[in-house]
Amino acid sequence: MSSVLRLSGPALALGALLIIATVSLGRGIDVFYLLGVALVVLGLVGQFLQTRLQRPSQEQDPVPVAVPVRGRWRGLNSPASSVPSHTHRLAQTYALDITHEPEGASPRALDPFWAPMRRPESFPSFGQDVLAPFDGEVVAVHGTSRDHLSRLSVPGIAYLLLEGFVRSLGSPRHLLGNHVLVRATGGGAAGDAGDAAAPDGTVAVLAHLRRGSPTVAAGTKVRAGQVLGQCGNSGNSSDPHVHFQLMDGPDITTATGLPFTWIYLDEQGAVRTGVPSNEELFTAVAEEAAR
Repeated sequence: MSSVLRLSGPALALGALLIIATVSLGRGIDVFYLLGVALVVLGLVGQFLQTRLQRPSQEQDPVPVAVPVRGRWRGLNSPASSVPSHTHRLAQTYALDITHEPEGASPRALDPFWAPMRRPESFPSFGQDVLAPFDGEVVAVHGTSRDHLSRLSVPGIAYLLLEGFVRSLGSPRHLLGNHVLVRATGGGAAGDAGDAAAPDGTVAVLAHLRRGSPTVAAGTKVRAGQVLGQCGNSGNSSDPHVHFQLMDGPDITTATGLPFTWIYLDEQGAVRTGVPSNEELFTAVAEEAAR
């Protein structure tokens, strides 16, 4: 079933191309046009079913993990504000986006019209270290996608929506960009006061990394807090940020998203356990200090 549903994206793309081609050639409603419509319908149904199948069937306790960055960041698209935070598809039910905002930096803001796109190096997040959230083994790495210009403007967001749709029709790596997947192997610190570890088999996804920055390969054993790569602007990303999510298996097209919890400092310096909400500024707590 899952292997068939993976074809929904290509089917949708092929169907759209057939419809556009027949219309542009003035052929009217012929067999190719009807085939295109059928493929589009099948593709949409397949993507809907895949989203439904990846919807968590029951509530689960959050998994305590270490914050995968250092310094002061801002939460975006947070599961603390809305569930699903992104979509159930690709196990993103409880996914969180974070962007670096050091003291004195201007808050992240939309450029109304100018500059429509900026180089990723102009953002504080770009190049920041991304860390392993628990002890485990790397199960997948991709690091060759380019870091594109930002889309943090009115015309840029419009382009991002179209671009994101096209990316969604292909392999998940086109959405994730450069990424590292780590599977928990147990026995390691998870960054909470009780020294709990993520259950064996829990998989962390750290995405939108900088091109060429991953420092690990599939099969590498890692420790919580170890540098895995750097924040970039690859994949379906408006501006440099880290996309983080947990799931219950290594296949992002069939796994289910898992909730998680961090220990962090809020804007007043108080220690919090949970997940920062939308637009909430937080400071990562070192793993050792969190125990």
